[in-house]
Amino acid sequence: MIRSMTGFARVELQQGPISLRWELRSVNHRYLDASLRLPDSLRPHEAELRGAIAGHVGRGKLDASLHLSADAADAGALQLNLEVARQVIKVGERVAGELQSAAPIDPLSVLRWPGVLEAEEPETEALLPIVRKALDQAIGELCDARAREGEKISAMLESRCTEILQLVTEVRARLPQVLVDIRARLLDRIQALDLTPDQERLEQELALLAQKMDVSEELDRLEAHVAEVRTTLAQSEPVGRRLDFLMQELNREANTLASKSADKETTRQSVDLKVIIEQMREQVQNVE
Repeated sequence: MIRSMTGFARVELQQGPISLRWELRSVNHRYLDASLRLPDSLRPHEAELRGAIAGHVGRGKLDASLHLSADAADAGALQLNLEVARQVIKVGERVAGELQSAAPIDPLSVLRWPGVLEAEEPETEALLPIVRKALDQAIGELCDARAREGEKISAMLESRCTEILQLVTEVRARLPQVLVDIRARLLDRIQALDLTPDQERLEQELALLAQKMDVSEELDRLEAHVAEVRTTLAQSEPVGRRLDFLMQELNREANTLASKSADKETTRQSVDLKVIIEQMREQVQNVE
């Protein structure tokens, strides 16, 4: 079953006073492009976390963000960043000097400034197992979401395959009538010119014209490509690139069919084919 490259997952876990949340988003991309946003304390483990993602996701532009927070009442002593506090106070005093009647700087306001007061960070090694556990759960949810979307795409592609085969059947059934119509139009033109045709030469010209406009091979290849699309949809590994190639081949045959068309109905059917194939191609761009 195919998988989409579009998906989202969020997993939240609690480890003592530490709360963590993974958010994973993925969209279309030619290959796997994973971008991780991690706290500085976990940067040394980025390669390991990136490898966990690559083990389950084959293609797509994926953004993975890890958010950590600690309950200050339980996490341990708060750390005062005195240098940041001094900078905040200095800037506050400068602004106060520009005002005619400024209130005194409130120490609690300074403490609320981002980076002034921080909870002591937990040991990275102690935190890594729960981070990996949450990431594995998020990857599982993301893959499930991509699989559900893939089922919808697969159903759409299967429906379009059926429509293509229906059009191929209609074109094939009309081929004898197309040849009859070509012969009738040619005879009408000769009669309008008040000429007596050489019957043998006429039959030769009709045979050459019929050979030039014969689309049996194109119809056979369309059927073969549709069969290959259906076989590919049943595979479990990533098949997006193969499906994209098959869309190109289907479109090539539809274009040839249009160029060889000898009547309005076949031209209309070839246009319908190209519309269907383009709808499929747009969906295939989202297949892993």
